[in-house]
Amino acid sequence: MDVQPPPLRTLDDFVLSSARFSFPELRNLERWNNRIINNLLYYQSNYFLSFLGFLVLIGYFQPFQMFLGATVVTLLFLGFVWAAENKCVVRRFRRNHPSLSLVAILGGSYLLLSVIGGVAVFLFGIAFPILMILIHASMRLRSLKNKLENKLESIGLKRTPMGMLLESLGLEQEAGS
Repeated sequence: MDVQPPPLRTLDDFVLSSARFSFPELRNLERWNNRIINNLLYYQSNYFLSFLGFLVLIGYFQPFQMFLGATVVTLLFLGFVWAAENKCVVRRFRRNHPSLSLVAILGGSYLLLSVIGGVAVFLFGIAFPILMILIHASMRLRSLKNKLENKLESIGLKRTPMGMLLESLGLEQEAGS
């Protein structure tokens, strides 16, 4: 199955009048986690463009530090994925603790960048857009179209970049529910 980027959702559906938002139920972490994963899958094109917009803006003001930060995070992420696929202990840890795995990647990036000196660029150029995406994915209520698209992704009829990213982090089995 080929990877198909999903269509860009309208601004009205993404954040304006037809969008419905609500605080997640903090006591039901499984339901909150499913909301985040399903919104990440459904709005991935919008999130990608938002992320790129932040990166371009920060990169315009701090190009070298932004490039350095992006390189370090990419190398750490690729190293983690390689280790998870080739080392049994890491693969088991990723499967049993997917959120902790993501924190380890971001924490390792932060520590490495603080040694290099690009902490501010990392925080504002990479972590801030991720924070905004996670807040939107946490608070955006799912529509019927959203649920249908996610079901197609979860049964394998569609393959998207976000689905592959979530799968590499060990989160794919939770999507679609």
